[in-house]
Amino acid sequence: MCFLRHLDEDSAERTLDLALPHRDRIVGVGLDSGERGNPPEKFARVFDRARAAGFRLVAHAGEEGPAEYVRSALDVLGVERIDHGNAVMDDPDLLERVVRERVPLTLCPLSNTALRVVDDLSRHPLRDMLDRGVVATVNSDDPAYFGGYVTQNLIGVRDALHLDRDHLLQVARNGVTGSFASEARKRELLDEIEAYAARA
Repeated sequence: MCFLRHLDEDSAERTLDLALPHRDRIVGVGLDSGERGNPPEKFARVFDRARAAGFRLVAHAGEEGPAEYVRSALDVLGVERIDHGNAVMDDPDLLERVVRERVPLTLCPLSNTALRVVDDLSRHPLRDMLDRGVVATVNSDDPAYFGGYVTQNLIGVRDALHLDRDHLLQVARNGVTGSFASEARKRELLDEIEAYAARA
């Protein structure tokens, strides 16, 4: 579930209160909606509560907002995964950190073009991220609104960025690595990917 960052922290607190009785059915909490003018710091206390309650933590950062929002999401909110994160490419130190700490980024190429985060899919940073060792994943983002489920996003970046077999295998591996599946399930899925790669 997600807190809406264009609302105030009290709204997020009420959402968390409503979620707590259903803690066994909710894996994690995130922060989404419009980034501009809504820095991660605005939600520091509710994220502290969510962490104490045992939720996994993620946040939209660095899509429409600056690289500094990614840094704040990591340092202030303590998230383990960044939704989008395109702006890490604007900050060499942050990029190095994201690679070193293996912070997964859940990229959504088709919504990035719809929102004009990138002018054209051929200019999306995914390939450069993969080549630099970022744990970049490909995802859908409100497909009914932006169009394109995961497969359409993958086909779009494959064609626009001329991704080769190794890039696509890395995207698949990263998707598993960045997921909230159990370690045992991750191992099973990664083994399936390697078995497929050996056959293909």
